Amino acid sequence: MTAALACLVMGGAMTGCAGDSAAEEVSAGQMMDDANKTMRALKSVTIDTDTKVSGGDDRTSRLTTDLKDHCAFEATSATGGSLEQLRIGGTDYVRPNRKYLEVSGHNMAGAGEQDRWIKVPASESTPGDGLSQCTHEFASFGEVTKGEPTKVNEAPAITLKVTDKEEAGTSFTFYVATEGKPYILKVVAKDDQFDNTTSFSSFDEPLDVQAPDRADVLDMSSVG
Repeated sequence: MTAALACLVMGGAMTGCAGDSAAEEVSAGQMMDDANKTMRALKSVTIDTDTKVSGGDDRTSRLTTDLKDHCAFEATSATGGSLEQLRIGGTDYVRPNRKYLEVSGHNMAGAGEQDRWIKVPASESTPGDGLSQCTHEFASFGEVTKGEPTKVNEAPAITLKVTDKEEAGTSFTFYVATEGKPYILKVVAKDDQFDNTTSFSSFDEPLDVQAPDRADVLDMSSVG
């Protein structure tokens, strides 16, 4: 039996039947592209971020989002400040605590603890105001090299090291699932000032973001 006939009979399952090009190992760059494409296609995801700052204010955040215009976001810092946000389409419900307002420069003398939600148009959100846009950029950048197999919360993964010329002093390590869909499970970014870990979970799980009780909301949507 010739090799070609053997491959035909065995349905292409034999080693070497696929041909050299098909048998080539997927490149690190292609793995990164596939992972980003998979993440961009998600209907929902939870993103946890933990940032350690050298000589600064450590902070954490959690974003559960449809990656479009519905999300629940909470950020806390080592100073005790916290900011909660619910975005439902074109409306933001925002609740900063007293410490957050103090650190932001507001005079809170004589004021009690802040526990009201503030309702404002999402269109008023601007870069740097601390609010989430519900989105997350999943895009390839820099030169990608393959690292060692590992596990993230018991899930098999491969490490992908990314070097970006524009961020020469920063190292990026992506952890991509190797079983099932190639989800990005974790990203670690480090330089001499910070250590940032971003973890991804709850892929495509049902998302239910509800507005707070009306009695707890201060409506500022018509002010200004």
